[in-house]
Amino acid sequence: MKLVNIPLIRNVTGSLYGSVLRLQNCDTEYLRFSQRLMCTFRENALYYVTTPIFYVNAAPHIGHLYSALIADCLYRYKLMRGFRSKFSTGTDEHGLKIQQAADAAGKEPPVFCAEVSGKFQQLFQRCNISYTDYIRTTEGRHRHAVEYFWTVLLNKGFIYKGSYEGWYSTQDESFLTASQVEDSMDCEGTAIKISAESGHKVEWMKEDNYMFRLSAFRSLLRQWLEENPKVVQPQRFHRTVLQWLQDDLPDLSVSRQWSRLQWGIPVPGDSEQTVYVWLDALVNYLTVAGYPQGHSEWWSAAHHVVGKDILKFHAIYWPAFLLAAGLPLPQAIYVHSHWTVEGQKMSKSLGNVVDPVERSDRFTVDGIRYFLLRQGVPDSDCDYYDDKLMKLLNSELAGSLGGLLNRCTAPSLNPAQVYPSFCNTCFPREPAEGSTESKATQEDYKMLEAVSILPAVMERHFENLQVYKALEAIAGCVRQTNGFVQRHAPWKLDQRDPQDQRWLDTILHISLECLRIYGTLLQPVVPETAEKLLSRLGVGPEERSWEMLKFLARYHGRECPFEGRRLGPDSGVLFSRLDRPETDQGKLKRSKKDKSLKPL
Repeated sequence: MKLVNIPLIRNVTGSLYGSVLRLQNCDTEYLRFSQRLMCTFRENALYYVTTPIFYVNAAPHIGHLYSALIADCLYRYKLMRGFRSKFSTGTDEHGLKIQQAADAAGKEPPVFCAEVSGKFQQLFQRCNISYTDYIRTTEGRHRHAVEYFWTVLLNKGFIYKGSYEGWYSTQDESFLTASQVEDSMDCEGTAIKISAESGHKVEWMKEDNYMFRLSAFRSLLRQWLEENPKVVQPQRFHRTVLQWLQDDLPDLSVSRQWSRLQWGIPVPGDSEQTVYVWLDALVNYLTVAGYPQGHSEWWSAAHHVVGKDILKFHAIYWPAFLLAAGLPLPQAIYVHSHWTVEGQKMSKSLGNVVDPVERSDRFTVDGIRYFLLRQGVPDSDCDYYDDKLMKLLNSELAGSLGGLLNRCTAPSLNPAQVYPSFCNTCFPREPAEGSTESKATQEDYKMLEAVSILPAVMERHFENLQVYKALEAIAGCVRQTNGFVQRHAPWKLDQRDPQDQRWLDTILHISLECLRIYGTLLQPVVPETAEKLLSRLGVGPEERSWEMLKFLARYHGRECPFEGRRLGPDSGVLFSRLDRPETDQGKLKRSKKDKSLKPL
C-alpha cells in the first residue's frame, strides 16, 4: 500500500495531537483521530480489570497467583465502592513455545492446553480469585475477534506484506534488536546469543510475513505517556517506557510462516501465515469486552495488571495496535515486579519453584493472599520464604488482629455478648482537663484520628497500586488499638461499679468499631477472614460496603446502628497460629492451643 504523506493532526482546541499515516485508502473520518483515543477517562460507574492471560507451557507458580491477586483485590475494592465491575483472566494457548511443549509432553496441543489451563482455573478457584470471565485464546469467540481486528488493521493500511530478518526468542515469543542481544555460552560450552533482558536463547530468523507499521506511532505513544503520567504505574515503569521511546521503533512482524508454526490462528485470507502470538493474545482484552460488537461500554473502563517482563508488549505494542484500529487506550497499566525465592530467581532447574496450591493448603488461602499482597512491592522484586510468611501471619493475623477480636468478644469482658454502649462522658470529643470521669489519653485520640482517616489512606494506596502500603496502614492501626486495650486493661475494671462498667463498655465499643473498620477494609484482601470477623461482630452483609465506613458515630453525636446489637456466634479463633513443618513429615503443624488470648 502506497504511503501518501504524514500530516500533523490537531484537535479542535488546536493542541498538537501527533502524527499518523495517511494511506491511500484511508477514509477521512478515520484520519480525524479523536483526542479520546489518547486520554484517560474520568472515573465513572464502570471498572474493567484484567490480568495477563497466562502462557500454558507449564503449571502456575506463585508469580501467576500474585498477578491474579492484585487484579482480584482491585476488583473487590471497586465493588465495595459501588462500581459495576468486570474482571477477566485466562490463558494464552497459541505459539511455537506451546507447540514445542505439547510435543515434548507427547500430547496434541489442544489436549495439552486444556490440561494446563485447567490447572490455572483450579488454582484461581482455590484461592478465591473472583473473576467474571475466564478467556482461552483457543475459543471461537476469541478467534473471531482476532480475525476482525486483523482485518481492520489491514484495511486501514497498518499491516503490509513484507519480510523480517533478525533475532527472535521463542521462549519469550519476542523479536529483538541487535542492542537487545548479547553473547553467552550454553551448558555444553557452545557459543550462543541470548536476550539481554530475559537470558533466553535467541535465533536468527529470516522469513516473508506481514509487518505492522509500529514506526508510525512513536510520537503518539510518547505524547500519550507524557500527557498521562499515571497511565503506567508505578512511576519507574512509566519512565522506562518513555526511555524506550527515545529510540526509533522498527516495524513489527505480526505473522509467522504456517510451515514453521501451525498452532495458532491463520491470517485471514492467507492460510500460509499464522497470526503472531502477541497480537493474538493482546486482543483477548477486547474479546472479553465484547469486541467486535458491543464492546465500547466496557472497553472505556479498561485497566491492565501485568508483570514487568511483558511491559513492552502492553505499553508499546498494544497501544499502537489500538490506535491503528481507532480504539481508545487503556485507562491504566499496573505493573508489578517478580518474586524470588530466598534471593534466587525461581526456576525448574534449581528446584525452587513455589507451588501456590501446596502453599495455600499449608498456610491457608487467606494466609497466602495476605502475605503476597502485604509483602509484594510492585516497584521491585520481592523475596519469598516460608519462615517470613509464618512470622508475618502469626504476628498480624493470628496475634494482633485475632487477639484483639478474642479479647473484645471474650465472655469475661462482654458477658452479654453485645455491641456495648459508648459513653461520651468517659471519652469526650475534646480532652477534658481535671475531669474525674474522662478516661481518654492523648494516645487514644491519636488512635481515633488514625482509624478515622484509614479509608482515605487505603483509597489513595489502592488507586496507586500500593496495596502493601494500605495493609501496612491497617496493621499499624491494629497495633494502636491493641495498645489502647492494653493501656486501659479492661479486665482490671470492677464490673459491679457503674462508672467502671461505663468505661469498660466504652473501651469495648471503640475496639469493636475499630475491628469493624478493619474487617470491612480487609474484604478485598482476605475475604474469608474478613467475613468471619464481621459476622462475629454481627455486621450484616448489607452493612459491609464503603458507605458503611462511618467510624464511631456516637463519638460524633450520631446514632450508631450497631450499639446494643447482639454479637454473632463464636466460630473459633480468627486465624490459627502456624508452626514450622515437621522435618520428617513435611507438613505444617497447627498449635493445638491458640495463644492469641494472651496480653500483647
